[in-house]
Amino acid sequence: MEVKRREFIRQLCFACGSIKLIPACTSKISTWRFLTEDEARLIEAITEQIVPADKDAGATDARVVNFFDRQLTGYYTRHQETYQKGLQNIESSSLKIYHKSFVNLDWDQQTEFLETMETGELPEAEWQGDEQRSFFRMLLDHTMQAFYGSPRHGGNCDYVSYKMLKIDYPHVIGQNRYRSEHSNTNLKAS
Repeated sequence: MEVKRREFIRQLCFACGSIKLIPACTSKISTWRFLTEDEARLIEAITEQIVPADKDAGATDARVVNFFDRQLTGYYTRHQETYQKGLQNIESSSLKIYHKSFVNLDWDQQTEFLETMETGELPEAEWQGDEQRSFFRMLLDHTMQAFYGSPRHGGNCDYVSYKMLKIDYPHVIGQNRYRSEHSNTNLKAS
């Protein structure tokens, strides 16, 4: 049977496309650029402690974790290793002290943990020298940037901090990119 060149190319393209498409359809798709699901939940729990919701929106409502994920693949790539190690150390310290993951601690335990971390008094096994205090300061700084900064950087969803402060906010078309990312994701630990 003789196959014409155009028909051969068409069938070849279909076969190659199918081969490439099948693994993409069957693999678990991550919704994050850099963070794992566990790291995202951990950052969300920490940042909600830093900027808790009250009568106004908190870090979770502002999607601060989206800022961390975007910036760790952009401007903050130099901090990737620091975040991976720091988040692992937080988990290890929490397991040693409370025998639970940080996200599963109650509100007061999370607060106590972060206050201890801020003063540099967590067990030294996971942390070297001033690492825990400097990592806490970096988490605090980046949380504030995410919450109070422009939504175009991934946080401050719906301008929640601008609304809270009752300040005007610019409407820049095409810059509110957080809407397409994680808009229906609720990372609250159960």
